[in-house]
Amino acid sequence: TKVDAATWDRVVAKPEWQLVQAAFTSKLSLDQVSSFSPVVAANLAASAIMAIIVSMIGMILYIWLRFSSFRYSFATIVAVAFNIVVCLGALSLSLRLEGTEFANSILLKGFRIDLNVIAGLLTIIGYSLNDTIVILDRIRENKGKRQFASWKIVNTAINQTFSRTIMTGGVTMVSAGVLYIYGGPAIQPFAFTFIVGLLAGTVSSVVIAAPLTFVSGEDHPVTDTARIGSGGVVNPTPA
Repeated sequence: TKVDAATWDRVVAKPEWQLVQAAFTSKLSLDQVSSFSPVVAANLAASAIMAIIVSMIGMILYIWLRFSSFRYSFATIVAVAFNIVVCLGALSLSLRLEGTEFANSILLKGFRIDLNVIAGLLTIIGYSLNDTIVILDRIRENKGKRQFASWKIVNTAINQTFSRTIMTGGVTMVSAGVLYIYGGPAIQPFAFTFIVGLLAGTVSSVVIAAPLTFVSGEDHPVTDTARIGSGGVVNPTPA
């Protein structure tokens, strides 16, 4: 059957066009309310805590096996924990500063822990872990067959990797800054967490993790064939 143009326009075309116009002119709303029962929330929290514990144990075992020393594992875990604490403190501070003139000048808002923040924390854990292992690996190379790393060995390793740490951190900071300024409200929590964690991770790798591998009393090991006695006389070392 044939349908005249007027009927087609009135019944089909005009209503469809009104729907299209309404879709383009209406404001986008992303407001949503979600609620979970206490049992579901408790299960999610327990799963998150268990995942953190298992990941920490995995990192300890990996670094322990790679460097053949629990001291390096302990140094890495302390540095990573420091980064997470600093990030959480910065998020808490952002809530206190929200609405102030200083916060508005740096685009700071009250960031709360959500999926974006969790993603930022996980990214920082991976970044700081890699940065720390690079420095610890150089300490292990400089240590050679010595049982412990002296302060001179630690200081030399830090100096050798310092330029790499600064350049890598600087380039990453530029990318994170662009995301924070131009990323919009959806990406700003991730970028803010990443920037704070990046600064904390760079500091903790150099100031916390590396010095923790130092063992006191290993700077001047006795390796000569002679020793100086208490009276200043050179005594031969017994065989």
